[in-house]
Amino acid sequence: MLSVALAGKPNAGKSTFYKAATLADVDVGNYPFTTIDPNRGVSYARTRCPCLDRDERCGNCEGGVRYVGVELLDVAGLVPGAHEGRGLGNQFLDALTNADVILAVVDASGSTNEEGEPVEVGTYDPVEEADFVEEELEQWLAGIIEKNWESVVRKSRSPDFDIDEALSEMLTGFGATEYDVAASLRALEYPEDPKQWTDEHREALASDVRARTKPIVLVANKADIAPPENLERLRETDKPVVAATADGELALRKAAEAGVVDYLPGDDGFDIVGDVSDAQATGLEKIREVVESNSGTGVQEAINTAVYDVLDMVTAYPVQNETKWTDGTGEMLPDAFLLERGSTPADLAYAVHSDIGEGYLHAVDARSARRISEDYELDEGDVIKIVSTAN
Repeated sequence: MLSVALAGKPNAGKSTFYKAATLADVDVGNYPFTTIDPNRGVSYARTRCPCLDRDERCGNCEGGVRYVGVELLDVAGLVPGAHEGRGLGNQFLDALTNADVILAVVDASGSTNEEGEPVEVGTYDPVEEADFVEEELEQWLAGIIEKNWESVVRKSRSPDFDIDEALSEMLTGFGATEYDVAASLRALEYPEDPKQWTDEHREALASDVRARTKPIVLVANKADIAPPENLERLRETDKPVVAATADGELALRKAAEAGVVDYLPGDDGFDIVGDVSDAQATGLEKIREVVESNSGTGVQEAINTAVYDVLDMVTAYPVQNETKWTDGTGEMLPDAFLLERGSTPADLAYAVHSDIGEGYLHAVDARSARRISEDYELDEGDVIKIVSTAN
């Protein structure tokens, strides 16, 4: 399952975001290191369900809104110097190694300082932490590369030395593939002899590998109380930025669960459908103002931005019956898989099951009922029948 990690300084709202996105029972507190052990849960990317193109709904969506599972990871808060072990730094950074993308949660309101301690709203500049997670990750990775560099130098004495292979072996634990390392080396200038590498070369490698393996989306949290100029300046950074109110999303999710409001995660509005007190009505109207001005609470948008925009994933739906779009039990569109753009039907077959992939024969586009080529690139919302010896 695709892994999305929440990172940032203490008190920025990571755990509230996590709770809002998963409805898991986690500690949320106004003090540093509320989270010590990483929280792992399931959240969802939101997309359009293909059943909207048929006369009936599939039963696996919410009125045509499809939610596709992703892992959401909330780790301990990050403080300056985490790469050197400050706070829970090493534990935090270790927990991120398997993440596919990082949501860097920033307190856009400026109501917490760089250590995550409460201050008056607007007195701390959130732009100061726009590159915070990125820099700590890269410095941490550069340190790992430096500590292990002597082994690369020793291997370079062998006549069959391959620097791509040596670095891939070193960086596998960070989630870097051979392709990632090769792409980074092609993008950089460096000495052929590893003994001639400097700290600058290793830092450049760390930076490029991080960018390829741990892309970052900036979540400007607490947008409901943030000075407008803070949000404007955060949007001027070089990262994708999503304004969000995790508190607002959590309140709406709880209210929807209680039957008080009609709301789905990612909606750009909501209706009050149950009895509420005057205080509750006032609170919901404040949330409505934020939702309407930002076209949502930003929580679902942040996840979707990470999955569909930054990672460039597509959602594909395997079926056994290309006419009815059902599986072997007659269930319509039972499964949805996230795959990298450029994936083929054979890749989808392997995603379903390794045996299906190994026995792959061909695939049929269920929309057109036509057989498709082996090099066909899957598109968002494709419904595919996989023909395999393992079916």
